[in-house]
Amino acid sequence: MNDSVENVDVTSTKASRPVLVSMFINLVLAAVKGVAAFFGNSNALMADAAESFSDVMSSAIVWIGIKTAVKEPDADHPYGHGKAEPMASIAVVIFLLITAIAIASRALTRLWHPPAVPETFTLYVLIAVIIVKEVVYRYMRRKAKRFGSTALLAEALHNRSDAITSLMAFIGILMAVVGGPKLVAADAYASIVASCIIAFNAIRIFKPALDELMDAAPPAELEVEVRRVSAGVAGVIEVEKCFLRKMGMRYLVDMHVVVDAKISVKDGHAIAHHVKDAVLHQMPVISDVLVHVEPNEMEKW
Repeated sequence: MNDSVENVDVTSTKASRPVLVSMFINLVLAAVKGVAAFFGNSNALMADAAESFSDVMSSAIVWIGIKTAVKEPDADHPYGHGKAEPMASIAVVIFLLITAIAIASRALTRLWHPPAVPETFTLYVLIAVIIVKEVVYRYMRRKAKRFGSTALLAEALHNRSDAITSLMAFIGILMAVVGGPKLVAADAYASIVASCIIAFNAIRIFKPALDELMDAAPPAELEVEVRRVSAGVAGVIEVEKCFLRKMGMRYLVDMHVVVDAKISVKDGHAIAHHVKDAVLHQMPVISDVLVHVEPNEMEKW
């Protein structure tokens, strides 16, 4: 994620609850849009309904990914299960791309076989849908930023893509209703534009998920804070190296701290433990810290 991550503790229930909210709303909206599209004779609205049904499926994947990601480490997964979260995000990307292709394919078919003009009431359905989806998007994005979750960000962007799809459908149907049979193709063209937007959002989701799987560097302010907390521990002369990598919704830290070369191994070990305890206590977003102790001067042999 590009946004800064709030330093909050994460539990399975807190992180997964927004996904259940999104899943329920998408299920209701998909049913409403599907019924309205069938009786309103709108290809764009039917495409929008299909996109919402894919949202439900992707939400289920995200929910499973988050529930898995927050599990405690075990013998088979000593570093935890955090990679399940970006994997869930990539699964959402696949769903989005499949949906985009399906919507575009259906729209192209309708261009060759123009349908009847959509019913006017479908416009009112879409206005309500756009408002609801934008609210859900903002809610999910806020939660994604709070928990530092790429999967929740994927879910947020998926909801935003649905809102945009609905907007495109609204424009297409409005043109078809106003222009009559001459502009009925606008409904299908709106679906094609929507499919391109969905594919674009899929690419946006893919990059942060891939970065997490590749252990890309997290936001710089996190490293700065880890260094600040560590440097404040008694006995630490300098924080020489500090590397962070994301594991689910938390981070793992590997660092080198410089201490007085004349102290005992026992004292150096104690300082390392104090550094670890300080970071974990002050930064709940950090799940584990590996501290390597370096002397401030090397003995000459």
